Amino acid sequence: MRYPDHAEPVVTLTSGPVNAYAAVLQGLGRTVLYDYDPAFQRFYESVVGKAQEAMRLSNRPVILHGEPVLGLEAAAASLIAADDVVLNLASGVYGKGFGYWAKRYSPHLLEIETPYNEAIDPQSVADMLKRHPEITIVSVCHHDTPSGTINPIDEIGALVAAHGAYLIVDAVSSFGGMKTHPEDCKADIYVTGPNKCLGAPPGLTLMGVSDRAWAKMKANPAAPRASMLSIVDWENAWSREKPFPFTPSVAEVNGLDVALDLYLNEGPEAVWARHALTAKATRAGALAMGLSLWAANEKIASPTTTAIRTPEGIDEKALRQAARERYGVVFSSGRGETLGKLTRIGHMGPTAQPIYAVVALTALGGALSAAGMKLPVGRGIDAALAVIDADGTN
Repeated sequence: MRYPDHAEPVVTLTSGPVNAYAAVLQGLGRTVLYDYDPAFQRFYESVVGKAQEAMRLSNRPVILHGEPVLGLEAAAASLIAADDVVLNLASGVYGKGFGYWAKRYSPHLLEIETPYNEAIDPQSVADMLKRHPEITIVSVCHHDTPSGTINPIDEIGALVAAHGAYLIVDAVSSFGGMKTHPEDCKADIYVTGPNKCLGAPPGLTLMGVSDRAWAKMKANPAAPRASMLSIVDWENAWSREKPFPFTPSVAEVNGLDVALDLYLNEGPEAVWARHALTAKATRAGALAMGLSLWAANEKIASPTTTAIRTPEGIDEKALRQAARERYGVVFSSGRGETLGKLTRIGHMGPTAQPIYAVVALTALGGALSAAGMKLPVGRGIDAALAVIDADGTN
């Protein structure tokens, strides 16, 4: 059987967008209420409260009504003033990309860049802060998804806080899939969304904002107002007593409500555990098949995305196409500098279930075998199952 391009795939194992939970899709079908209706205003306030609980914040988070790239660009536009000195930490394509936004709002940009299969060393951050006491803002991507690697943001955040600078964290593809929260890493602006590990469609940004970041943004005359990029306009929009700056994405908020209920009811620790187990089984299987991880070491490999280095002589695009055509399984490519060099298997939301490690390894191994690279696929499946069976939670 073949799955042509015009046919829907059987399983989407990408690093985003990911498939949504069935209950979330049902939630999207709820009545679309008028945003000034008291019922919706009470509902919106309750959803923000659930997000606050999930993000473990001491103040109210912000919902911006656009997928998280809106939140990331808004963070740069709102927090960074022309006289700020920004230190951008780049361990991958997305971390590097934030530096371009930062440069738009301040000409004073410093950068620590590491190879895109490695993570930022906190000592390098400490050294840079010591050499440049004028640094006022530090930006970092927690999970640089095009590399499948994780940066130690709690350690970095402690250094930034001790320096007195503001910290912007991109946690778009890490929050909800591992233990990470805005106040754990002392983030001043922490950007994530429901469209990755929370298993909802793309369309909203969730943002944790510290009290001092609110003060800085409101004092920044260049921070957007009356704009899609405005954060300050949404400061009090959580309250039923305050009007929305513009029409919120009502259906998306319906879906977010369900996604947060699923996350909180299952228990965050249990959600993190199944993400980690799925990734661990996938990595074990890939290594047993003779493949190599993109991450320089497993300690920095993400529990939400496994990046497999493209074997020598293999066309990565053709590899993914073969996995889709032969097995109906879709993987992600790299991006920018990692394009063609790796294949990404996502473990997020509903696909963060250990059985999907077996599905991924079967499709990847089969596609490689079809390309002429004969692999011990069975050995890989056995290794993945051994990891799953050894786990006490299953």
